[in-house]
Amino acid sequence: MVSTILALSNAGWISLIILCLIFGLIIGLVAGYFVRVKMHEKTFSRTKAEAEKIIAMAESEAEKKKKEALYEAKQEIASLKNDADKDIKERKSVVVELENKLNQREDTLERRSINLDRREEMLNTKENKIDEKKNELEQQNNKVEAILKQQEQKLIEIANLTKEEARTIIMDRVHEEMSTEIATYIKEEEEKARLEVKSKAKNILALAIQKYAGETAGENTVATVSLPIEEMKGRIIGREGRNIRTLESLTGVDLIIDDTPEAVVLSGFDPVRREIAKRSLEILVSDGRIHPARIEEVVERCRGEVEMAIRENGEEAVFKAGIGKIHPDLVRLIGRLNYRTSYGQNVLNHSLETAMIAGKLASEIGENEVIARRAGLLHDIGKAVDHEIEGSHVDIGVELAKKYHEPKEVIDAIASHHEDVAPKTIIAVLVAAADALSSARPGARSDSLENYAKRLENLEAISNSVKGVSSSFAIQAGREVRVIVNPEEVDDLSTISIARKIKEEIENKLSYPGTIKVTVIRETRAVDVAK
Repeated sequence: MVSTILALSNAGWISLIILCLIFGLIIGLVAGYFVRVKMHEKTFSRTKAEAEKIIAMAESEAEKKKKEALYEAKQEIASLKNDADKDIKERKSVVVELENKLNQREDTLERRSINLDRREEMLNTKENKIDEKKNELEQQNNKVEAILKQQEQKLIEIANLTKEEARTIIMDRVHEEMSTEIATYIKEEEEKARLEVKSKAKNILALAIQKYAGETAGENTVATVSLPIEEMKGRIIGREGRNIRTLESLTGVDLIIDDTPEAVVLSGFDPVRREIAKRSLEILVSDGRIHPARIEEVVERCRGEVEMAIRENGEEAVFKAGIGKIHPDLVRLIGRLNYRTSYGQNVLNHSLETAMIAGKLASEIGENEVIARRAGLLHDIGKAVDHEIEGSHVDIGVELAKKYHEPKEVIDAIASHHEDVAPKTIIAVLVAAADALSSARPGARSDSLENYAKRLENLEAISNSVKGVSSSFAIQAGREVRVIVNPEEVDDLSTISIARKIKEEIENKLSYPGTIKVTVIRETRAVDVAK
């Protein structure tokens, strides 16, 4: 019972304590609220006071700025006013100055006007005087014409000739006198021009020749293969001649095996085939294995090598000539010229030499040097295939040049370099001259230098053997012989018979390429010495 009462009393105390705590918490919250409100009121009032203070300071500062702005604006207005006043004063001074100048100009114009009026009066006076003098001159001119007519009439009466007849007589006499003088002058100038042209042409040719140096020895046209031993001829012929027949049928070249010791001669009209046969035979001889199968293999290999060599020779010639791009087929044909000869002269070397000389000639006279070299290199291109195609090498060359669209100067040079047709361009003339120079120089063709010198000696000997000849000179590489006769023994008419006699002797006793010109010179000189 007691424990129950104690428990109840403890529970009441606990509830009381809890209530007290709750009540105290509520009072604390209320008190805290009021305290916070009070603090907010103080903070607000303080903030308000600071805001009012800031506003007051801002108003004061704004008032100060306003006053400063007004002061600056007043100063600027005053400055602008002063500037405006100054500008107005300057403008007024300029206006005053302009007015003064205008007044001065007006005065000047007035004075000029007065002067012009005076001059006009003077000019009118002079014009009147001129009119008077003009009338006087007209009257005098009329008098002079009348006097001239009277004199002319008197002259006609005295000479019994009309004016037209007298003029005709005078003009005929003047024409007769001037015609002789004009003809003499033209003849002198033509002779002078002819001499100058010959001199310049000789100089140009000499310069062109000096600027190019070529080989002086010709090539041998006979293809010969040397053998190490004489017994090799039997192996080349083979059993029942099968080896030689195989080689001849594959190459198209005849093998001449005769008594010539340790040598085999190759004969064929095609120089390329002859070169293939020569290379093949040299390889077979050095190898020692000679039978039909081996021959076929070697010939085929040599054919490819020769074809490659032809291409390389053509490209090298084009490069040396410096003519730019050219059709590949023409390059191959140019290379084929290396295996073609003319009078023992290698045609490719001759063509290259002609190209160089023609180029030098063109450069000396101001023509296109590249076109001249191109025409010189291709002028004998027809010889590369003249044994395969009918016609002369000139006609074949022209057709090839047209086929591969070469320039007209090149075609003209090919067509006219042997004077088959007349040249139409300067380049063609230069190429013909270069071709003649390349062919006629000593050592260019098959004649050796000894034969060349011997031929010149024979020319002079034949000329000197004729009665009446005092001396003779072989010139132009043996293409001409100049004969000087004794004027006391030979008259002008006899020189013709001497030239013909020497010509016949040369034709009967000498063998030579081309033609030889015989020139007989007869002159009389009178010499005396003043003492």
